[in-house]
Amino acid sequence: MTRPRIVALDDWERSFRRLGDWRAIDAAADVTIHHAPLRGDALLDALRDADAIVLMRDRTPFGTELLAQLPKLRFLAYTGTRNNALDQQALQARGIPVHHTEWGPSKSATCELTWALILGAVKQVAVSSARLRAGGWRSEVAEPLAPVLHGQRLGLIGLGEIGGRVAAVGRAFGMDVVTWSPHMTEQRALQHGASSLPLEELLATSAVVSLHLVPTAETRHLINAERLATMRSDSVLVNTSRASLVDTDALVAALKQGRPGAAALDVFDAEPLATDHPLRDAPNLLLTPHLGFVVEPVFQRFADGVTAGLAAWLAQG
Repeated sequence: MTRPRIVALDDWERSFRRLGDWRAIDAAADVTIHHAPLRGDALLDALRDADAIVLMRDRTPFGTELLAQLPKLRFLAYTGTRNNALDQQALQARGIPVHHTEWGPSKSATCELTWALILGAVKQVAVSSARLRAGGWRSEVAEPLAPVLHGQRLGLIGLGEIGGRVAAVGRAFGMDVVTWSPHMTEQRALQHGASSLPLEELLATSAVVSLHLVPTAETRHLINAERLATMRSDSVLVNTSRASLVDTDALVAALKQGRPGAAALDVFDAEPLATDHPLRDAPNLLLTPHLGFVVEPVFQRFADGVTAGLAAWLAQG
């Protein structure tokens, strides 16, 4: 009898094997785990003979066209509880069962990274570290020093589970927390110790603007060239939510023009970020490679959930 073939994609962190117990699965199936992104023919070649596929979140879009080219597919698993790049209806139409894992403390992790980016950008950590490593100490030219966040305004675009956590830290720093979202109310803002403001006022008056919205057609490129131009010249824009909320080309141009004064990004339109992408050369920009949810306890849940799902599928024969 031919052994089932299992293919896992986009394990960039090389975590599946390190954190999961694959012994029962390896005894019953042939497993291939890909660590580099695959697209086009390379993706199809990797998946064509797979009986089961494991997706790391939504790193690889999995739509109707791809599914149609995988006649052997009998089971699909993905990490996390939501995958907006997966065609669930097409899988259901084929009768292919879909399994997903639990999340773990991803919202706390994203809040922590948000503040790491805020503080890193405001306190000029990357520039100072690079100067020190290069043998320097202070800048050789007169330039503005890092500000203090106490008493400054923190503008949160979105105040859900992550935004609410970010607001609590802002209050602990003694910041004036304000918020906007398409359906924000003053009562909801007050529950998090914030004030509800029009978007234009929030952008124009906040020292730090942090994005925490779920993207929709309504919020795509919400932060565009016109809105970026209204931001303070000493402000910082932070995005640990979704890249589609910001017009990336407009942000590159805006940073060159000095409004906002700086930005920090953890999410990008296409990931991994291309080596020649203009963001890599933009001024006053702190970048991290989508690390918001990439923490040990979250990936432990991913690995445990994937192996449990595969083991249960294999046991069904």
